[in-house]
Amino acid sequence: MTTALDNWATWAEIHRQPAIWSAWGKALDVDGLRAWIKSVDHDEVWFCGAGTSAYIGDIIAAGVPGLRAVPSTDLVAAPKAFLNGVKPLVVSFGRSGNSTESIGTLDALDALAPDAPRLHITCNKDGALATRGAQGPMKVIVLPEATHDAGFAMTSSFSTMLLTALALFDAPCNVPSRLDALAGHLSTLLPQFRGMPRPERAVYVGAGPLAFAAREAALKVMELSAGQIPALWDSTLGFRHGPKSFVSDDTAITVFTSPDAPTRDYDSDLVAELRAQFPQARVMAVGPGGDIDIPMPFGPTWAAPLCVALAQVTGVEWAGALGLNVDDPFSGQGTLSRVVSGVKLYPVAS
Repeated sequence: MTTALDNWATWAEIHRQPAIWSAWGKALDVDGLRAWIKSVDHDEVWFCGAGTSAYIGDIIAAGVPGLRAVPSTDLVAAPKAFLNGVKPLVVSFGRSGNSTESIGTLDALDALAPDAPRLHITCNKDGALATRGAQGPMKVIVLPEATHDAGFAMTSSFSTMLLTALALFDAPCNVPSRLDALAGHLSTLLPQFRGMPRPERAVYVGAGPLAFAAREAALKVMELSAGQIPALWDSTLGFRHGPKSFVSDDTAITVFTSPDAPTRDYDSDLVAELRAQFPQARVMAVGPGGDIDIPMPFGPTWAAPLCVALAQVTGVEWAGALGLNVDDPFSGQGTLSRVVSGVKLYPVAS
């Protein structure tokens, strides 16, 4: 049945994710790219990006040992604090590949680490990440055009860039089979995510990689609601240390629950505590065996896109209920734009 939501590109982009993942798993040259990564000289692996693209790195670094998240917003602001003698393999994420910080990262690398290898994962074949050359070794992965979201909020771009990086940097696996399985899970889950009552406030909590999935979930709700639904994120154990003061009676609290011990026990204890302390709030466990049962057979890091999809769906529904332009919630305000631009870049002395 067609609904008003079907008129929004963002809604279509959320729902095309299973098909994208399944097809991309078969098209991605995992063996060739892994061989290239192994062949290039580097001391560390950095994941760089801004906003949602930075959270991809946070999720992976929290779930896969030996990797580091370096937001491009931090790197551009103080490049010499990071590029101080190490030789990283810099993995840059970008939906457009044209944000100011994406370009600033390339400028900083050119000045301070020109020989450092680079791997660009982007959704735009015409963006700077796809087209700009480098002095040192470089590979570019351009995702399918369908991931180049037209809407303001990153949805399929986020999830497909994340899964691409996991396919290359997590333990080797049968990538086509795994992405097929995740696509099947999401197809089953998407209808279950619908119809959540719109709250005054939202909270997303998780541990390890799911803490940063919570961060992305909170951002999706704030972006899509143009800030009309304040959203907070934190870690399972960190939430008690002050941020819990954010909760009011009409707060929707989502705890992304881990399949791993002892993490799942801390998650479960927090759910029980919040239900007892805030009986008027809506507390929901989302994960294996939860109120919404999200299977995590490959662990919580690979399940992060499934968890975030909940906030994608509810964010669109809540934005629509608020009467907002879902594809451009800040239309007419001039405060936020789909691609961050206009930030003045300052030269980096080599």
